[in-house]
Amino acid sequence: MLHDKLDRYFWRLAKSSSRPANFQVLVRSDKLNVDYAFATNSVHQPFHIASVGKVFTTVLLAMLEERGLLSFDDPISRHLPTSILSGLFEFGGRDFQSEVTIEHLVGHTSGVGDYFGGKVRQGKPFMKMLLDQPDTIWTPTALLAFTRDRQTAVGSPGQRFYYSDTGYILLGLLIEAVTGKPFHDNLHDLIFRPLGMADSYLMFYSKPDNAEVSAIEEVWVNGKEISAFTSLSCDWAGGGIVSTTSDLITFHRSLREGRLISAQRLRELETPRHKFRPGIHYGLGMMEIRFEGFFFLLRGLPRPTGHIGVLSTFMFHDPVHDAYIAMNMASTRNMPRGFKAIIQIVQALRAVSTATEKQRDL
Repeated sequence: MLHDKLDRYFWRLAKSSSRPANFQVLVRSDKLNVDYAFATNSVHQPFHIASVGKVFTTVLLAMLEERGLLSFDDPISRHLPTSILSGLFEFGGRDFQSEVTIEHLVGHTSGVGDYFGGKVRQGKPFMKMLLDQPDTIWTPTALLAFTRDRQTAVGSPGQRFYYSDTGYILLGLLIEAVTGKPFHDNLHDLIFRPLGMADSYLMFYSKPDNAEVSAIEEVWVNGKEISAFTSLSCDWAGGGIVSTTSDLITFHRSLREGRLISAQRLRELETPRHKFRPGIHYGLGMMEIRFEGFFFLLRGLPRPTGHIGVLSTFMFHDPVHDAYIAMNMASTRNMPRGFKAIIQIVQALRAVSTATEKQRDL
C-alpha cells in the first residue's frame, strides 16, 4: 500500500517537474516493516548533501566533547587564534570574539555574518560569485575573508538567531585545531569508516572508501547545473559532504542508537531553541519540523528531527513511526516540493501504522 501510493506520488512529481526530475528517496522503518526506495535515476547515486552536513560537524564536536577534548561552553578563542577571529565579531563598536562560545556557533547565535546567504556591504553576493566564477577554489580562509571584508556582524553573542555558514567554517577549523588533523580525516576516522559509510566523503578533500568514485547527482542552483563547478568547494564543514541515501540513514540510525554520542546529548542537540522558518525550529545543529506551522490542518502529525540542505536535501527521523527518511531533490528550486513530499511520506507511514493496529485488534 505505502509503496504503490508513494510511487504514484513521486512519478507524478517527476513528470510535472522541469529540471531536475531525478529524485532520490529512501524510507526505512523496522517498526512498521517499511523499506521504500524511489529514484528516477538511481537511489545509490552519490549526491551533494549540502547543509545536512551540519549535523555531521555538530556530532563530531559532541563526540570530542564526550572524549574530554572540548566543551560547548568553551570560548572559541581558546582553540582558534586572533588571526582567524579578527574582524568577524565586531558589533556596536565592540569586538566580541572572546565571548563567542562553541555553542553559539553550533546554534547560530554567535552574531557572525553568513557568507553564503547574507547581505554584503560591498561587491557581489556570494551566490552570484558561485555561479559566475565556476573555477574558483574556496578555501576556509577565503570564505572567512569574504565575511570579514564584505559583511558585518548581526549582533552580540546570544542576542539573536541568525543562520550562518561562516560559523560552521569556524567550527571545522576548531575541530582541526583540537584534533591536530584535517576536518575530512575526522569525518572518515570517527564517522564514515566506523559506520561502514563507504560511499561518503568530503568533496574536493577526500575520496570514498569504495574503490570507485561515481559521478555525483546533478546539482541545480537557480536554474544552472553546477555539479562540475570547482566553486562547489564553498561548503566544507557547513555542508560539503557527498553521500548516498543509504549512507545517510546508516548515519542517522547509528546516531539515534547511541553509537556516536549519548542519547542524552542527542536529545539536547535536537531540543528546539529558535524558529528557523515557519514550521521549522532549530536546536544545536539539528532541526525539528512542526507541520502545523505550514498549514494548521497538519496539526497532530509527528515532528521529525534532522536537517535540510539548500539543494532540497533532507535527512529526518520520524519518532512516532521510528522511520528514517533520506531524500535528494537536487535543486534550490525544489524545496517546496521536498516538504510536500515529506508530508506525503509521514502520512503514508501513519496509514500503515493505523492498518497494522487494526489487524492486531482483530
